[in-house]
Amino acid sequence: MSFFPRISFQHEVEEYLAKVFRNNELITALGTQEVESKYQSLLSHLSHPPAFTTVRVNTHLASVKHVKKLLFKEIQKQFQGLCVPVLEHPKLQDILLIPVIGPRRDLKKHASEVVVGAHCGYAVLRGAHVYVPGIVSASKFMKAGDLVSVYSDIEGKCKRGAKEFEGVKIFLGNGVSELSRSEIFCSSGPLNGMGIRMTEPVYLSPSFDNVLSSHLFLQNLPSVVVSHILNPQPGERILDMCAAPGGKTTHLAALMHDQGEVIALDKIANKVKKIKQNAELLQLNCIKTFCYDGTRALSVEKREDEQEGPPFLPESFDRILLDAPCSGMGQRPNMAYSSTLKEVTSYQPLQRKLFTVAVKLLKPGGFLVYSTCTITLSENEEQVAWALKTFPCLQLQRQEPHIGGEGMRGAGLSLNQLKLLQRFDPSAVTLQGMDINSLQDSKEDDLISLANKDCIGFFIAKFIKC
Repeated sequence: MSFFPRISFQHEVEEYLAKVFRNNELITALGTQEVESKYQSLLSHLSHPPAFTTVRVNTHLASVKHVKKLLFKEIQKQFQGLCVPVLEHPKLQDILLIPVIGPRRDLKKHASEVVVGAHCGYAVLRGAHVYVPGIVSASKFMKAGDLVSVYSDIEGKCKRGAKEFEGVKIFLGNGVSELSRSEIFCSSGPLNGMGIRMTEPVYLSPSFDNVLSSHLFLQNLPSVVVSHILNPQPGERILDMCAAPGGKTTHLAALMHDQGEVIALDKIANKVKKIKQNAELLQLNCIKTFCYDGTRALSVEKREDEQEGPPFLPESFDRILLDAPCSGMGQRPNMAYSSTLKEVTSYQPLQRKLFTVAVKLLKPGGFLVYSTCTITLSENEEQVAWALKTFPCLQLQRQEPHIGGEGMRGAGLSLNQLKLLQRFDPSAVTLQGMDINSLQDSKEDDLISLANKDCIGFFIAKFIKC
């Protein structure tokens, strides 16, 4: 049952998406009614958070069993004794799953209101507290210690510093203000600390602010699957072409037991700094970071210097991960997608530039994994069809583990080819809430199955260079 309104798009983008998910191949295979039902279900799912919080254990420093015990104690403390299980995944043995309780429909709203920006609101729905930079509006007489109701301005129309807001706002839950209104909007400059400590969120997820930070990495389930599919081996040379913020980079290094070399590229300096910080926090030494544009990472001639960084000679890497820049339509929750159609369609040519460089940098017999966190055909299955036609040296490979569904029809790929792809489709399960009673009545296998399906929208393809 839908708790929030379905995701909204700009008109042109909505028309574009509707054509994608009502394409002739799909209708022929499934029928008009089934296709329409799946599409509408997807739009509803995207505005809600996934049913589980996924954390990856840094197995370089600690065992999963040890971290599981520590995490269970932390969650009991945060949830004031509420017994929420911490589950191990049978196929992804370095992750832990925490069920999300909610939506909670019985919360009473307070007269004092705080409005936050959309991105801050989405973070709150996944367990975060509210930090001062995310606050847009607060009631006129709000003081530190006040009980407040928190709302998200999903359309971005609330003016900063407003004392009230009557536009479209979504209730996120209740909390306690850590600061007064005057402190939050003080003229001496923005503060960076916690603004509202959430005590009754609509969706109850653990907060990971300063929690086991060297032992855990908060990551969506499909993002963990990607590194397992690339399957890096100790001693190999791996390239992560678009690496920030470093979740997959550090995972690759951990899977290699910190033996070998993981080269991480990103063209934005602040993001490269974040990769370095994460590598240091997780105590992984085989990662080398470079601020560099992946589309320029191929060197046409051998350089005289001994510099280890980019650009690189052809056939320099054993395995390559291209987690490509994309339209991000699979991210959850998202209630109002703001990008224009021009922006959405700009990613395909960029992805092809990066892909072309990746193929040239890959050794014969090496593996290339391509992934996105979006739901379009043009950035996913169409890219696979293009790659197989453009590079005869590439062959699709079976993915292990295969947890998501097969690829989507509409790009002209064969059924066998679609089975080799992995598409995580949030609409694969019925949108349902979870309360503590239904959670305790559920079998662990059923919860794992739900976690595999009720996650972000994501796409993975694996190739070998023959």
